[in-house]
Amino acid sequence: MINQDFILLIMNCQKYKWKSEVQKKGWLKFLPSDLIYFHVLGDEDLATDFLFNEEEHILWVKTPDDYISLPKKVISAYKAVAERYNYKYVFKTDDDQELQRPNFFDVIRKLILLKGGGVHYGGHVIDVVKPYKSKYYLLHAELPTDIIIQKTKYCSGRFYFLSREAVDYLIKYKFEAISACCLEDYSVGFYLDDALKNNLLFIETNKYFVDFI
Repeated sequence: MINQDFILLIMNCQKYKWKSEVQKKGWLKFLPSDLIYFHVLGDEDLATDFLFNEEEHILWVKTPDDYISLPKKVISAYKAVAERYNYKYVFKTDDDQELQRPNFFDVIRKLILLKGGGVHYGGHVIDVVKPYKSKYYLLHAELPTDIIIQKTKYCSGRFYFLSREAVDYLIKYKFEAISACCLEDYSVGFYLDDALKNNLLFIETNKYFVDFI
């Protein structure tokens, strides 16, 4: 196991691999030196469940590389990280995000550590107080039109973090359930045990990240 307290995973795909290059030439150059990152790509023909390319900052996982398979890609990436690294927290964002404040990760890490390990999940918290029918299919035509968002609290997929304990829970108990879902950020929050959401850290991610396309 490799010791690495914090790891940043950025969801990417072959179709939009150029977005990862934009990020590499931009805000990723200014990450703290002790924070590593990987762009996550899917490849169903991979010979193993996952493959790290540290030099290129790429994590390949054995999943489809399309949007509807994003939940499976994400939980597979968490599993890969858990098997390779001895870490404390994983950060997750997407390939279309531009970070506006270079010191963001220093600030967030300090906030997390000030909690003394008592925070397991954080981001822009969405509180679903009653079930409703999702309209995400209007943005992504490949999604089913009958997805019901159940009552829960979850963090927007633009950026969120999970502790090692939270990731271990999701991998051990909810891997298949999340893999079968269509909405990544919602599925992570929905299936995370309530005890691990008791001390959510709210982050106004819209103040730090913007879509660059």
